[in-house]
Amino acid sequence: MADILSLSKARKAKARAEKDATAAQNRAKFGRTKADKQREAAEEALTQKRLDETKRES
Repeated sequence: MADILSLSKARKAKARAEKDATAAQNRAKFGRTKADKQREAAEEALTQKRLDETKRES
C-alpha cells in the first residue's frame, strides 16, 4: 500500500528545496571577495589576450 502523504507538506518541502537551491547559486555568484573577482577578471583578460594574439589577419 502507498504511504499517506500530506500535499501541503510536500508542496512546502518542494518550495523549500527550490529556495535552498537558489540560495546556493546566489552564494556562489555573489559571495566572492573582491580579490577573487579581480583574480577571475585578470585570468579572463589574459585568456582573451592570448586568443587575440593567435588570430591570423587575412
